[in-house]
Amino acid sequence: MTRLPTLIAALLVTATAVQAEGELNLYSSRHYDTDERLYSDFTEATGIEINRIEGNADELIARMEAEGANSPADVLLTVDAGRMWRADQKGLLQPVASDLLDQRIPEALQHPDNHWFGFSQRARVIFYAEDRVENPPQTYADLADPAYEGQICVRSATNIYSLSLLAAIIEHEGEEVARAWAEGVKNNLARDPQGGDTDQLRGIVSGECDIAVGNTYYFARAIRTSVDGLSEATDQIGVVFPDQGGNGTHVNISVAGVAANAPNRDNAVAFLEYLASDQAQEYFSAGNDEYPVVEGATLASSVAGLGEFEADDLNLSVLGENQAAAERLYNETGWE
Repeated sequence: MTRLPTLIAALLVTATAVQAEGELNLYSSRHYDTDERLYSDFTEATGIEINRIEGNADELIARMEAEGANSPADVLLTVDAGRMWRADQKGLLQPVASDLLDQRIPEALQHPDNHWFGFSQRARVIFYAEDRVENPPQTYADLADPAYEGQICVRSATNIYSLSLLAAIIEHEGEEVARAWAEGVKNNLARDPQGGDTDQLRGIVSGECDIAVGNTYYFARAIRTSVDGLSEATDQIGVVFPDQGGNGTHVNISVAGVAANAPNRDNAVAFLEYLASDQAQEYFSAGNDEYPVVEGATLASSVAGLGEFEADDLNLSVLGENQAAAERLYNETGWE
């Protein structure tokens, strides 16, 4: 099979069709209806048909592991770097040499040896009730301040977003500071950790908590569309991008890598390059209220309205490396 040129992004932007043979087997834990445009436009531009297997990331990783060398998977696509790290540790990914990906994807959002690349990002921010919180936390460290006792809503310690945030704190500050932070935040909880990010925001609306930690796209989605128990009150919720002037705001990413035994490797690389195109980057924002990773890509109004921020430039591979330590610290400090 002839490799598609690395100028595929430019070709897609100009809608010039370049036909290729074959198919692409995509194992994806993204479950957003708006991604249909990503897939159909890739097929239209390249002639490569996409066969999708969708499910929970851990289940997909287990499936690939069980399939072994005979796995039909070409690309694994997940909604966080932590699970992609788990897949890589199991030997399920292979390095990709692509000048286009190296140029367009920020270094912090790609594996040091190019085993995976981030294609969209969500900032993990602090939300607060504007009418009840006069001085909202400005840093992640502030969340552990006793001044906020009984005010905070968060997800469980086992959630990958919670693990990744603490993993970043471990990398920046060390385990002792991270342990004290976990204990301090636990002491400030308004309720036991539960639910998803939207549930934390609804907790602010209901008055059950005054402060919540969540990803930006859950809030931006409630601005763009109708989300029960939230959309009618978004104007009452303030947003803080933590650690501006410090380490920067922690981000989560949608991330993809080429499977170690990909039967359609060239098509897999072409798909990753497509995800870095201007067209695909704009879909991530317009369709799912995420931040593009490519500089200059157009932001959806729901996202742009949240404001600009400085992101933590920590290479996200360390989130996986520190994942076990984060889990241990949460357990030691009695988190649920």
